Amino acid sequence: MPLPSLRIKRPFPLFLLCCSTLVPAAAHAQGQGPEEAEAIEAMENQISRIQEQQLELQRDLMAMRRELAQHRAHLHLAHTATATESVTRDHPSSGHGAAESRQLARTTGKPAPGPASHPPLYPGEVPAPTIGEDTPTYAAVVRHRDEDMVNRIADNNVGPHPRETAGAQAAGALGDHGVFHVGPVTVILGGFFDTSAVLENRHIASGTFNYWTAMPFPRSANYHENSFEGSPRYSRFSLMARANIDSHTTVSGFVETDFGAGAETTNPYESNAYVPRLRQAYLSYDDTQDGNHLLVGQAWSLLTPGRVGIVARQESLPETIESSMLAGQTWTRQWQARFVHDMLHHRLWLGLSIENPATIYDTTGFDNDNGTVALPNGGTATIGANGTGLTEFTTNYSDEIAPDVISKVAWDPAWGHYEAEGIVRFPHDRVFANGTGHNNTAIAGGGGASAVLPVIPHRVEIHLSGLAGVGVGRYGSVLLPDVTLNAQGKPKPLPDAQATAGIVAHPDPRIDVYGYYGMQRSGRSYFSSGGSAYGYGNPMSSNAGCEVEMSPLACTASIRSVQEFTLGAWWRFLQGRYGTVEVGTQLAYSRLQTWKGIGGAPSTSVSQIFFDFRYLPFQ
Repeated sequence: MPLPSLRIKRPFPLFLLCCSTLVPAAAHAQGQGPEEAEAIEAMENQISRIQEQQLELQRDLMAMRRELAQHRAHLHLAHTATATESVTRDHPSSGHGAAESRQLARTTGKPAPGPASHPPLYPGEVPAPTIGEDTPTYAAVVRHRDEDMVNRIADNNVGPHPRETAGAQAAGALGDHGVFHVGPVTVILGGFFDTSAVLENRHIASGTFNYWTAMPFPRSANYHENSFEGSPRYSRFSLMARANIDSHTTVSGFVETDFGAGAETTNPYESNAYVPRLRQAYLSYDDTQDGNHLLVGQAWSLLTPGRVGIVARQESLPETIESSMLAGQTWTRQWQARFVHDMLHHRLWLGLSIENPATIYDTTGFDNDNGTVALPNGGTATIGANGTGLTEFTTNYSDEIAPDVISKVAWDPAWGHYEAEGIVRFPHDRVFANGTGHNNTAIAGGGGASAVLPVIPHRVEIHLSGLAGVGVGRYGSVLLPDVTLNAQGKPKPLPDAQATAGIVAHPDPRIDVYGYYGMQRSGRSYFSSGGSAYGYGNPMSSNAGCEVEMSPLACTASIRSVQEFTLGAWWRFLQGRYGTVEVGTQLAYSRLQTWKGIGGAPSTSVSQIFFDFRYLPFQ
């Protein structure tokens, strides 16, 4: 049987030729003295080119191995049983034959022939090294880091995050340089060293994390004071361990942390001892042949907008410096069990997730003692309890009866990325009144959509997203309340709407420019009893003291809406084998408006300038 031709793009002597040019260059560098630095730089450039050529050779070699495996499969069909027995004697299964059987199974997708049925080598043929998932190779490592995920993504002119952009960094991008093998497991490092600062015309004491619900009114002295705060606490580190089960199935684990949490001993006067916090920690299983993907652990909520498919670490997040991102941005990071199926060549994605519930209650007008709320009819509603054991004992954890249920459909045509999602929630409490107690469960939820529009593919993008419903306030950056209580103490979900619109431009590979508008708005629910006002947005609540500094009158204003306008840019002024160093700045203006009460509808605002320096050693 004639042998099929084996093709290769570049011959192996090319690599030897490149190496031969390196030796004279090294000798020249040693003899130049004052010009040694320039010669070394030239050598490093040659090494870089040689590595690129070596990568091409590795890819060609892998292609040859696939052709060779197919050729052996044809030979196997033509050999007689006598030849097969000869192979069994001359090539035992523990040697090259077993490796070729595994390679054949990966290539053809069919069960590998038994060790006794492997065809013989031709006279003078040298067994080629096994290149596959069991043996780490330079090409395999590059394949992992170039995709940054196992999913084969359809080209939508948006594509995965450019790994060096701030949006990718926020989502948990992995590195380029920190890639190595521990046996069959690929380990990939990511993260950055960060030092950021903010100058603002109000003193909010939240640093670069905007806590909009704490924006002061003129009644507070903080309204009249400027504030500057800087910190490296949002430096971030991540690690992924990934292993290939076979040619299309992958299992991986990802963990990401920073120092954004504060402890009881944290203070800004001496140690600034902010403590590590868990951002993400999950395991995932991906089968790109059947299109099934499973994720379990803490990750960005399925409600968070994405930019390609439904893929972890490909969330569509603002490029902003502020660690709270943007008013109106839909997101949480929380425990979940997520199943995703993709079809139509990875263009249509369907996802379903159950996620950890946590309800934000508003108890304006009520007497709330650590989750025990006194009702005007003399009863008591229990909506939560302060943490104990290893949870934060000053935080109230809401009573919950079931997880949040979230579904999403994502579509990647040839132009743009589009999503639609929905959520169902179950706020829950217990009321004791008139000598008896009973539980109450309300139904809340909503729906939303998002899109990434590549106006100029990979250069200019428009980002749009929105979510509306009842009882979904906590999924927005402002953290407006989800529910209040009615006169009987039952949970009463509040209407909520949140939306963002932005434009992101990459005029140069080293520069990102962005502008965003974000908004989150809450409805109201209230009642009056015995001359007192209860509930969110009650027009009988007193806002009389909000506008006068140090006023003795009350200021119980309920937030109606928060809007933010922001503009910023990032410049990666150093990039090389050592990583990336970038600097960013951002201007932001936020305005808070309230529901009208006695004394009017006061408003407040804050103007901010952010600065940031980052070193990304693995990018």
